[in-house]
Amino acid sequence: MRTDTTQPLARIERASFLAITLFLIGVILYGLSTAFLTVLFGYLIIEQLGRKLPKGLAILAFIALTSVLFYLFIHSVQQAVGALPTIAEKAVPRVLEYARRWDVEVPFSDSVSLKSYLVDEIGSQLLHLAKFAQIFTKEFVYFIIGLVVTCSIFARSEIDLGRGTYTIENNVYSSFTLALSHRFSTFFRSFRTVIGAQVVISTINTFFTGLFLLALHFFDHALPYSFVIVVVTFLCGLLPIIGNLISNTVIFFVGVSQSINLGILALSYLIILHKFEYFLNSKIIGGKIKNPMWLTLLSLLVGERLGGVPGMILAPVILQYCKLEGTALQVTAPSKNT
Repeated sequence: MRTDTTQPLARIERASFLAITLFLIGVILYGLSTAFLTVLFGYLIIEQLGRKLPKGLAILAFIALTSVLFYLFIHSVQQAVGALPTIAEKAVPRVLEYARRWDVEVPFSDSVSLKSYLVDEIGSQLLHLAKFAQIFTKEFVYFIIGLVVTCSIFARSEIDLGRGTYTIENNVYSSFTLALSHRFSTFFRSFRTVIGAQVVISTINTFFTGLFLLALHFFDHALPYSFVIVVVTFLCGLLPIIGNLISNTVIFFVGVSQSINLGILALSYLIILHKFEYFLNSKIIGGKIKNPMWLTLLSLLVGERLGGVPGMILAPVILQYCKLEGTALQVTAPSKNT
């Protein structure tokens, strides 16, 4: 019996591309983004722990750490979303008062129309964030499954556990699972690049925002809801480009709820901070990702439409993954005979 060991690698590579494409489409369309993000974020954490601890201890430390982070995340988001209506109610009258004084037209006339405007223009993302937290709360099993999958991958990441034991060494199944493993490794590398950079930028942004809040407190101009501001700043910072717009809007309205001067001071500080962040973005993200802003925005819009906030988080990662895979392939030059 003749065994064909010349299975074209090109077909297997194409099949692995098709498999991960269908997987990513299914994750977004069938609402599995939460579980998938849990695995991605979880592996990002456990990978760092595994560099300093034995595997067993790393897994135990990971379970303990993620459980604490999960509780803090849910509590923080609920606190932030619960405080936003109160902030709007206090800030609207002051904004309307000064707008009329300066003859500035605004797209709302009271708190009800403001709420409608914010939902349509900006606040919808915050509502998605609240829905994201509710999904975590109601479908806690996704979180547990994500933890189990993360620990399993960290313990042993191979798909084909029987590799090397088959009669035909270079069989189709082993070759396909190896190619698929490479696809997922590349995708995680994209996730680590994009989200890692966003976490660094968001952390720096949150740190300077916290310093600003402390300075205001020192000069007896403390802003209320400081905890909410810090939480919203960090969480929104994980969303490229539009995250700053959302967090800045919240900070401005918190400042206006106390006085218009405080609101203008907060807005001025944010403008200065984000001018500095342009340089920061070019160093941290621009040097690694190098995608045009319009393309990133387009991916965010598509991701939000398909999967809400989780879809927005995954969108730039998928964009970077497509770029990595595309730049690793070489276009075959046409034959001179054709």
